[in-house]
Amino acid sequence: MRAIGAPLPPLPAALVAGGHRDLLAPLRFLAPGVLESGVLASGALGLDAPVTVDRSTLAHALAAGNGACGHPAAEQLASKLADPATRVVVTGQQPGLFGGPLLTLAKAAAAVRWAETLEAAGMPAVAVFWVATQDHDFAETATASLLAENGLERVHLGDDPTPLMPVGMRPFGAPLRPVLERAQALYAGEHAAERWQRIASWYRPDARFGEAFSRFLIALFGARSPLMLDAMDSTVKRLEKPFLEQLVVHRVALAAAQQDANQRLEARDLPLQVAPQPGASPLFLLRGQQRRRILWHGADAWFLRGAHSEPESIAALLEIVRDNPAVISPGVLARPAIQDALLGTTLQVLGPSEMAYMAQATGAYRVLGIDAPWTTLRPQTLVLEPRQRAQLDELGIDLGALGERSVERLIADRLGGDVVAPVRAQIAASLAELAAPIAALDPTLEGPRTKTARQVDRALEQLGGKVAAAIARRHAVWHRRLSAIQSACFPGGKGQERTLSVAHFFVRHGAALAEAYLEQMALDPRVVQVVYI
Repeated sequence: MRAIGAPLPPLPAALVAGGHRDLLAPLRFLAPGVLESGVLASGALGLDAPVTVDRSTLAHALAAGNGACGHPAAEQLASKLADPATRVVVTGQQPGLFGGPLLTLAKAAAAVRWAETLEAAGMPAVAVFWVATQDHDFAETATASLLAENGLERVHLGDDPTPLMPVGMRPFGAPLRPVLERAQALYAGEHAAERWQRIASWYRPDARFGEAFSRFLIALFGARSPLMLDAMDSTVKRLEKPFLEQLVVHRVALAAAQQDANQRLEARDLPLQVAPQPGASPLFLLRGQQRRRILWHGADAWFLRGAHSEPESIAALLEIVRDNPAVISPGVLARPAIQDALLGTTLQVLGPSEMAYMAQATGAYRVLGIDAPWTTLRPQTLVLEPRQRAQLDELGIDLGALGERSVERLIADRLGGDVVAPVRAQIAASLAELAAPIAALDPTLEGPRTKTARQVDRALEQLGGKVAAAIARRHAVWHRRLSAIQSACFPGGKGQERTLSVAHFFVRHGAALAEAYLEQMALDPRVVQVVYI
């Protein structure tokens, strides 16, 4: 594998470099390189500490749910989950259309690899994937980006028919059929048709987002698949009840803890990933099929954002939690703590954006008194085919440069013929040499000299672009090849794993996709790793 630079948000970048880790307390950050250091096997990190959470009821529910979705090792993994000696590695994502973006696969593979790594170090472990079905962002989950011969294609289920309804409650319905037909038409060949038929067997009009998503990921990973946990599962909601109740009872302490976390971040000039919302609770209530945030009203009342309803008593809210926890769900700053309370998590695998807000989520751990787990960043990845690798090697073009420069410029650099660049550099140097003598004659002329230098350089840059385009036209085959690789690696000018759907790679590569991730991906988030299929 190759690797290219991986830009990270400010807080994750600092954590990787060894800074600001105290902001995550009581969570702990598992630094890159721990595998190579041998610390993991020594037990010095405390990852071998006993688990005090009773997971037997949850394990029974996950055995049934995963078995229904075709997991070939559901019973075995669930039995292991019920054992207090087992460590849990957890990750999660919204259940996106056709598997969601490629980063979803990277998360699942990383959780599996970490669980297998703990196993190899003598600690029984299970990977769990938290399917965020309570999420109501239809626009995000109902879109899939695919790469056709003519470029990036986005397929979508259309306008949101039921705004604010959790995606876990939604069947795909009639809009799915034309989307499947459009997606399948983008790919030629018998293998592609067969794989779209498999996708269509999971993504049916009568299926729901969480069910189809879980079936897809389980089919990809087979017996090595993580256990899929539906956040809206009735057993999960019932087990959440005491923690939801505590978030209401200790609402003042939680608000103070969250404010303190925000102030600590701001004191170190670190951005707040989640904007503060004074008076907002960490909970949502599902009422009339709409999931709305609960807002505190004074000392002992609450109301729903945007519902135009009268305030209700805290006692009434507690009664809802106790009688019907299925309609209450945690927001982004409370969900990790509740997840870890249910699972007795040993290690969370998070994406860069998620890690960026974890310092703001520490308050829920403190208020709920949960044994906080270790956290680590997932690897960042990019899929490349062997023939594409060979083409880059033949021209000697670095993959990182392909994401930063135009194809025309790269071809001009590598195949020669760019007569403008050296002249541009010479002229820039000559104009710089004029600075001293002109300043000696009249200091006020420095402005016109600088302006002239900029204008000349800009004109030469434009000329260089035209020359590079002419060179590229003389090397049409390489231009076509590099353009295709650039579109595949940086579709729409953005990162591949955040843009292209898992389905795109599955249709092209089938079962080899997950296998390549599990066998090639290193557990290091500091670079973008290239996975070859």
